[in-house]
Amino acid sequence: MSGKPTVSEYMTRDVETVSPDDTVSAVSKRMVESAGHNGFPVTDGRKVEGFVSARDLLLVDPEAPIFTVMSADLIVAHPEMKVTDAARVILRSGIQKLPVVDDAGNLVGIISNTDVVRSQIERATPGKVGKLMRTLEQIHDVRLDEERRTVRLDDLTPTQARVYADELEGRQYELERGLAEPLVVIDNDGRLFLADGHHRVMAAHEMGLKEMEAYVIVLDRPVELGMAKTAEKEGLRAITDIEVVDYARHPLVETTKRFQ
Repeated sequence: MSGKPTVSEYMTRDVETVSPDDTVSAVSKRMVESAGHNGFPVTDGRKVEGFVSARDLLLVDPEAPIFTVMSADLIVAHPEMKVTDAARVILRSGIQKLPVVDDAGNLVGIISNTDVVRSQIERATPGKVGKLMRTLEQIHDVRLDEERRTVRLDDLTPTQARVYADELEGRQYELERGLAEPLVVIDNDGRLFLADGHHRVMAAHEMGLKEMEAYVIVLDRPVELGMAKTAEKEGLRAITDIEVVDYARHPLVETTKRFQ
């Protein structure tokens, strides 16, 4: 992806909307029954008239039309707006979603704070990959290719012996919301070494996931990787060999508790 990402690259295009004439009761029911919706753009045809949030529906007449309770002073984004600019608007306004409208004021999508976070994550991971590729090239004098793949967790050889239990919950939260970075994997003659993402992998494993997205660095010939030696020394052959460390069992923590 070249240049700074725009709203059009990360917005959701299939947007659920409500009509100005819908009742508070009907919209409240839709909000309760929908997955993850705490507000809807209010549209007349394709024209955006306002936005209604869960807060707008509190303690009002259930039969009142939505146009009487919606926020008409609307903040919107344009498809060509930079994601970083949309992020500033979201942060400063305190709202979670921006309707995206074209030059004619027609609704073409919606961008949320989750989409903004995802855009930054997807731009951060390639930097890690590039740095690792340069290191491998310098150390082993090999040619490398980079691929984006879906990898099976059972096919991965870990290179880190332990992860921490208190981080797994946060990684599961990210996975559930599509915010987890892709893994970074090295394909060394068909053997897949996990270079980055051990906490994400273990969180996914605990959630019952079998596959994850990864940036895969493919070596043009087999080499003796330092991380392969580490894996062998630690007895790491599969992700189930990774130890999950719980700080709650740490002896110093137990000692501290006795003084409370």
